[in-house]
Amino acid sequence: MGDSFKRVEKKYLLTEEKVAHFFALLGEHAVLDQYGLHTICNIYYDTAQNDLIRRSIDRPIYKEKFRLRSYGVPDKKSDVFLEIKKKYNGTVYKRRIKLPYQTAMRYLEDGVYPDEYDCQIMKEIDSGMQLYHLQPALFLAYDRMAYYYKEQPDVRFTVDRNIRYRRSDLNLLFGDEGIRLHEEPLALVEMKAPGALPLEMTRLMSENDIFSSSFSKYGRIYKKEKIDDVSEYFE
Repeated sequence: MGDSFKRVEKKYLLTEEKVAHFFALLGEHAVLDQYGLHTICNIYYDTAQNDLIRRSIDRPIYKEKFRLRSYGVPDKKSDVFLEIKKKYNGTVYKRRIKLPYQTAMRYLEDGVYPDEYDCQIMKEIDSGMQLYHLQPALFLAYDRMAYYYKEQPDVRFTVDRNIRYRRSDLNLLFGDEGIRLHEEPLALVEMKAPGALPLEMTRLMSENDIFSSSFSKYGRIYKKEKIDDVSEYFE
């Protein structure tokens, strides 16, 4: 039960002009996946002192995030995903379990889930929730286009636009409105591969001055808001 992913991720914060140029370079090698344009909504969970995101910003060798995710704005009958995302020494491990919205909320509010969801992934999520005493911290949404590399379909890249967030109304049922992270038209391109990116793709990016950078949506929001006394983390 549940899904597990292990992959390398590279992130690129680009202007729309740069994104268009990148896709022109890839040409028919970039294939839009079956979902087309869709909105991803998340509730991130953290401690009352924001310990997880503070630690993440400090770029340790190991870090983890917990979130509730939906594809589009759900209703009470929709399926959603409980996820734990770990990063160790540059490799990302994502583990998630799909369950009905009401079942997920019952667990998140009361710490109880039905026996039918008792599996290793659920145990890992529950262990982290209990260890850190996690609570809703941030709503985050963005509009995504996802593609795969024609010659190597397990290599994927996503383009996220209109990244937005809110600190109140931390419920997926309350819509996908929020404060824009960037006023200027920027897009976050993420390359995701089980190993190294295809040589041709990395060559094209290097030759056209498209360079990866460390970027966390949640982390960037945390910095933007200057929560607590984290000035030492500011770039």
